[in-house]
Amino acid sequence: MPALHLSASTPDLAHAAGILARGGLVAFPTETVYGLGADARQDRAVAGIYAAKGRPSFNPLIVHLADLDAARALVHWTDAAQALADAFWPGPLTLVLPLREGAGISRLVTAGLDSLAVRLPAAPVAQALLRAFGGPVAAPSANRSGQISPTRARHVLDGLGDRIDAVVDGGPCAVGVESTILGLTGSPTLLRPGGVPEEAITRVLGTPLAHRRDGDGITAPGQLQSHYAPHARVRLNAVDFAPGEARLGFGPVDCDLNLSPSGDLTEAAANLFEHLHRLDASDATVIAVSPIPHVGLGVAINDRLSRAAAER
Repeated sequence: MPALHLSASTPDLAHAAGILARGGLVAFPTETVYGLGADARQDRAVAGIYAAKGRPSFNPLIVHLADLDAARALVHWTDAAQALADAFWPGPLTLVLPLREGAGISRLVTAGLDSLAVRLPAAPVAQALLRAFGGPVAAPSANRSGQISPTRARHVLDGLGDRIDAVVDGGPCAVGVESTILGLTGSPTLLRPGGVPEEAITRVLGTPLAHRRDGDGITAPGQLQSHYAPHARVRLNAVDFAPGEARLGFGPVDCDLNLSPSGDLTEAAANLFEHLHRLDASDATVIAVSPIPHVGLGVAINDRLSRAAAER
């Protein structure tokens, strides 16, 4: 049965919240990408996320919450977490903190780890759905595992429309790349670059961040080497283009689609997954991507592109 295509109206959000309460799967827009939500307390519901996405069960999930008190109830809070929440929540920052005993979160959410990734999304539709539901919602990106993340309801319907219960359509996502994930179970550690640049986090904490090393185990979502991938092969740092390649540009270059003709990294992040979807639909066998500056949001863009280009 195809997924319901719901609006962001109050009655439709109440309908979506009811589906979540019954253990169903609902995709919804955050400011980063569309998430595939399930009640984080119900094992069967969370297992449905893994089944729908074809996601490896060792890859943990982010729990989305309506307010700060809800986050504090699930994890052991710290001064650093409070400073970061004051600066960036609601917004595209996920914090990984020690899980409270008796928090009631399914072990499938944490993939057996003793920590939990939590976030307060800023998108009004996500906030309204979370308030209507009144509980923790586990929500990875609403796409098949390893494929391009969805930034529009149409992307979700095309990829998962026969595997989930409903999609709440809130229009395109404003940020367009997933949240930054910061580990706070020890020294502050950047586990995944994303919508909040590392430099901004460092300014708040007053100390440089540690970085996850290649070869470390999976400690947070989005760390699989091959991820966010189109069907076409991705060629990075392309300063010229071969015949037959789909050309994804940045800055003043001749191309098929341009992430930002003016070289604006915020615009490029917002366009990244939509442009990859569109070029992949052209049946090109290779997508050649212009160099992206490795600063600010460019770090997150390059992270997603390098995973899209990885061996599969």
